[in-house]
Amino acid sequence: MAKRQLNRRQSWRIEKIQSERASRAARRESRAVEALEGGDLGPEQTGLVIAHFGVQVEVEALEGETAGQVFRCHLRANLPALVTGDQVVWRPGNQGDGVIVAQLPRSSELCRPDMRGQLKPVAANVDQIVIVFAPLPEPHANLIDRYLVAAEHAGIRPLLLLNKADLIDAQNRESLQALLGVYRKLGYPLLEVSAHQGDGLERLKQALDDHVSVFVGQSGVGKSSLVNGLLPGVDTRVGALSELTGKGTHTTTTARLFHFPGGGQLIDSPGIREFGLGHVSRADIEAGFIEFGELLGHCRFRDCKHDREPGCALLQALEDGRVQPQRMASYRHIVASLPEDDY
Repeated sequence: MAKRQLNRRQSWRIEKIQSERASRAARRESRAVEALEGGDLGPEQTGLVIAHFGVQVEVEALEGETAGQVFRCHLRANLPALVTGDQVVWRPGNQGDGVIVAQLPRSSELCRPDMRGQLKPVAANVDQIVIVFAPLPEPHANLIDRYLVAAEHAGIRPLLLLNKADLIDAQNRESLQALLGVYRKLGYPLLEVSAHQGDGLERLKQALDDHVSVFVGQSGVGKSSLVNGLLPGVDTRVGALSELTGKGTHTTTTARLFHFPGGGQLIDSPGIREFGLGHVSRADIEAGFIEFGELLGHCRFRDCKHDREPGCALLQALEDGRVQPQRMASYRHIVASLPEDDY
């Protein structure tokens, strides 16, 4: 059944209610911070945001006697939005809580627009984005390509991960192998694993060692199951696919950071079915399709849209088989979703 569209008045009312709720929460948080700062706070020290809960975050102490311990911290009103992976300066209270007083510079950030088109960071200080997909729910090349564009734009190394490899059968094998073949030919690192059976998890652990990685992908692809398989004892919630839609349910509601015993960190992010790229330009999208690199700038017309123009280098490469139809279709779909000013 098609999703019912909200009219302008309904959208305005929902936004107004959400804004009022956010304002009330901010006022409560401000009073909590004032009460804490009026008491006996410890000295400033560095910490790592390992989870975010509305107006509060969980911070892992990185130094001193409390190193490794986790504190529920309040945020000063003048701070920018924090996300999992942020390093901060904070002051501990005496009840397992504290106050964040500053955000340290980020080395990288993965961002996406929210429902209102405002750019929101998803995770900070990561150097590897693990794009998780599976035979079920059916993988969509366009979503994978959107993540690859975002990774290229953020300067973060991508790793493609097919989970639930045990579900590959005679019905889906050909289409899956065709999908994987496109990315293998482009040189993207790609692993096939099964969190359920444990196959390939050792290779995945090696790929995650010494990296700060973030898991991204649709709901239902098994990200939480992978975390449970990689880190026994963590016990993150695992959801089943809907029998009606074949889509996953949201079991991870906030991005959370986990440590590996041998080094490396992993951020498990909530599953999403769409990943907007309204914050990037057409040129950024073209740069995200790595096979376009040697072709761009060789079209007959400087403002070529790579659609039906004569002398288009990309269309010629498509005809010659140097650009795959799947990727060209993805590119056109993404460009068509941009605001008209970016065309």
